Amino acid sequence: MMEPALVDTGLGDAEDDDFDAHEAPDAVLPDHRYHDRELSWLAFNQRVLELAEDPSLPELERANFLAIFASNLDEFFMVRVAGLKRRILTGLAVPTNVGRAPTDVLADISRDAHALQLRHAAAWTDLVRPALADAGIEITEWDDLTDSERDALGEYFQAQVFPVLMPLAVDPAHPFPYISGLSLNLAIRIRNARTGRQDFARLKVPTMLPRFVEVPGTSEITRFIRLEELIANHLGDLFPGMEVLDHHAFRLTRNEDVEIEEDESENLIQALEAELLRRRFGPPIRLEITDDMDEVTLDLLIRELDITDQEVYRLPGPLDLRGLFDLGRINRPDLRYPPHLPTTAVAFQPGDSNERTDIFQSIRKSDVLVHHPYESFATSVQAFLEQAARDPHVLAIKQTLYRTSGDSPVVQALIDAAEAGKQVLALVEVKARFDEANNIVWARKLEKAGVHVVYGLVGLKTHCKLALVIREEDGVLRHYSHIGTGNYNPKTSRIYEDFGLFTADPQVGKDLTRLFNELSGYAIEKKFKHLLVAPRHLRKGLLRHIDAERRNAEAGKPARIRIKVNSMVDEEIIDGLYRASMAGVKVDVWVRGICSLRVDLPGVSDNITVRSILGRYLEHSRLFMFDNDGSPIVYIGSADMMHRNLDRRVEALVRLSEPAHLEELHALFDLAMDPHTNSWHLAEGGEWKRVAEIDGAPLVDLQDLTMASVQARRRRRSKRTIR
Repeated sequence: MMEPALVDTGLGDAEDDDFDAHEAPDAVLPDHRYHDRELSWLAFNQRVLELAEDPSLPELERANFLAIFASNLDEFFMVRVAGLKRRILTGLAVPTNVGRAPTDVLADISRDAHALQLRHAAAWTDLVRPALADAGIEITEWDDLTDSERDALGEYFQAQVFPVLMPLAVDPAHPFPYISGLSLNLAIRIRNARTGRQDFARLKVPTMLPRFVEVPGTSEITRFIRLEELIANHLGDLFPGMEVLDHHAFRLTRNEDVEIEEDESENLIQALEAELLRRRFGPPIRLEITDDMDEVTLDLLIRELDITDQEVYRLPGPLDLRGLFDLGRINRPDLRYPPHLPTTAVAFQPGDSNERTDIFQSIRKSDVLVHHPYESFATSVQAFLEQAARDPHVLAIKQTLYRTSGDSPVVQALIDAAEAGKQVLALVEVKARFDEANNIVWARKLEKAGVHVVYGLVGLKTHCKLALVIREEDGVLRHYSHIGTGNYNPKTSRIYEDFGLFTADPQVGKDLTRLFNELSGYAIEKKFKHLLVAPRHLRKGLLRHIDAERRNAEAGKPARIRIKVNSMVDEEIIDGLYRASMAGVKVDVWVRGICSLRVDLPGVSDNITVRSILGRYLEHSRLFMFDNDGSPIVYIGSADMMHRNLDRRVEALVRLSEPAHLEELHALFDLAMDPHTNSWHLAEGGEWKRVAEIDGAPLVDLQDLTMASVQARRRRRSKRTIR
């Protein structure tokens, strides 16, 4: 007997259309039931910093986490802090998600961010830099060099650095120069030896040169000096005849969020290009200075940049530790994580003849679930698209592209398909934040090759990860679909943890066909059989499943909810989880970043457990799992639990049906929530407590164990093949 549509489809009938979370039986929920989203984000970045502070991690990986922390914080200021300031300045200072005024939140952000940046600087100076030195990589200062080393670096400076430097004077004839966002600069005070007059000059540290310059030598210890340190000790060459009185490093962060009025623009690409140009001149929102900067120089910067004292971050040098990414070029594998080699998914492994796998034949046999980066992107998603491009039976390829690289084999496969005469549709999201310029370049490259490039719906970002191949087989058109949790980006697929489903299910194919038609047309269809689609029905669909678990618990049936996301912010979803918890539903939430959900509300959140896992890979997949009285409902997809994802983006979740896939995801979740797994536990007051060992014994690393499990699965398949 078939299950009723309400259970089978996950979305699409009249009962679902009418569902309203506010109609669910509602014990009074406390007013202060959310954590502030901005402060929760800072708590996430603190977890990144704790990885850098961990002496058990390899030294170069610790340096990399310091760089990730710095890069994350830059984006936080450019987007989140800038957004709060913009709301205040425009008079649209609506309360935050916890009902506080943006001015109060900005004050809290300033306090917490100051403390974190000082801790970040101390982690480099007191922990990571000495650990690197002990391992044979020394970041040295000019004063610690020998005369011969200084001479050799002086030659490098004259040949490679001096020609690209551009000192800018500030005097009555030269106004204060424009300071670009995130640039590292030297503020220099000089005196004219003849007249005694003091002036100011700004020197930008060039970004096209290595941030860490290797010190020539034959020692077993590899030594580097920071580029700005090298420049600072050759300022006399830049200002001949002048006396250099003082110099200090500083760095400015600007508002770089992009706003486009799409409905008023006939050409989104042109409007976006104009806005990207404007972004360079966004208002300042943070000034970082070294803690030894004199008041005269600081006063000049504050006055000329029109910045407040609260926005000044006085830090021990060096500034801009994003530069530690540059240490990645050092060939010291012993100071990195042991190598993990992605394996080909069992279903896509070649047979006895070792010939190239027929991807379509494998998908026809049964659905295939791949788990990146443990399983290879190149031999799954990339191979799927490349085979589609060269297969004469493939008539059409349709794909969404949110973030990818310009030299991507994914883009090349679409170009090859178009040039082979196939119908190819690429739905490009040019508004993907900080990737706008890159996306414009390769979108135009696709257009020149004959690909039908569309830019989605007005007012909505297209964030779903979808690919559809239409293939003619014995006179019948068959749909081959891929729905993923991550971008079609072969580079990030090696460091982002994501899932992807390949299926030949005809109903999924029909759903994707309709969704692509609507994305290239005008409207989102209300009803899909096997998909939950935002902005219309994804939130409603999830709330319906959450409420079904609540009702099961109240009826005395087993009930459980498991959700893995990057961010958990949406108030309706959180309230639904609170209600489920109050009814006795066991709720497990696995979140990487922001979490506004609280676990310290007696009688409300007693059955809610929240974990966070950070490590060598960026946990990026989104999973939604409901026990459903013994008939599990499990979705994967692109949506986080945030307003922007559920209300202002096109997102898609697909329901999994293969029992083996459901078992795999539940086993992964069991491992994540196991008390013997290294993770962070959300505790009272929004504090995250790292649990990395018990009685001095290190706990299990989920990502290492998952890689070992995937490789063991391949070995078992290989043994069966040999037999």
